[in-house]
Amino acid sequence: MPKFNDIDLENWKDCDVFTDSLWIIDSRDNVGKHDGFYHGNFVPQIPRQFIKRYTKKGETVLDMFCGSGTTNIEAEMLERNCIAVELQQNLVDLVNGKLDKDKFYVANDGEQIKLFNDVICGDSSSDGIVDKIKLTLNKYSKKKVQLVILHPPYNDIIKFSNNPKDLSNYNKKDFLTQFYKVLENAYELLEKDRYLIIVIGDKYQNEQWHPLGFECMNLAQLAGFTLKSIIVKNMSGNRGKANQNAIWRYRALSSDYYIFKHEYIFVLKKN
Repeated sequence: MPKFNDIDLENWKDCDVFTDSLWIIDSRDNVGKHDGFYHGNFVPQIPRQFIKRYTKKGETVLDMFCGSGTTNIEAEMLERNCIAVELQQNLVDLVNGKLDKDKFYVANDGEQIKLFNDVICGDSSSDGIVDKIKLTLNKYSKKKVQLVILHPPYNDIIKFSNNPKDLSNYNKKDFLTQFYKVLENAYELLEKDRYLIIVIGDKYQNEQWHPLGFECMNLAQLAGFTLKSIIVKNMSGNRGKANQNAIWRYRALSSDYYIFKHEYIFVLKKN
């Protein structure tokens, strides 16, 4: 059994964990507490796959861009601890209100151990957020997290709030500067030999394709992470293009660009 997950390799043929670098997910899973109300949230299948692949029951996942709590909900269902950071207090309150604060899991020795699942309000790029997360970890007698998931708001594409610290309000240069600070914070909080996931796409602006995903990947390597995999995932059911496929196809044919149909998932390791 791999040291960083609970996958039963004796029954590996029945395992539902993806191993290919191309992911075709036709629709988002809205089972349980999931809903699609929040513009920009990612499909639950993404955190589910990585929580299964890179953690064991009772370990801790950190999501530094909580949004509507997709990672929290998946962690709860998969019996992992979770800490998430969100800039908007209304979303912090909403997600905390969804979560089961009295959930237990059964350890291998049969002992029932209480799980924790907290959303804290803060700026993931700030100097003080590491101390704030460490205080939460210390409260539960933990020192590090075993998986970090980052699904940042793309700079100046969709505006998520009026907060000047919101990454969606930055230009590209400032976005990358602040995102690097997030990566540095993630590196400090992540346990050695464990994994960081970045979910992000590119952008098209001023008649140019900007490889935002690869620029973020490069920053993660500069921050000390080792690149393990690049996954390409299809973009399905994008609200911005909903019921407008014909219009976008006409625009593409009448110009010189291609329509965005994919985003990247970068898998990196802290050595």
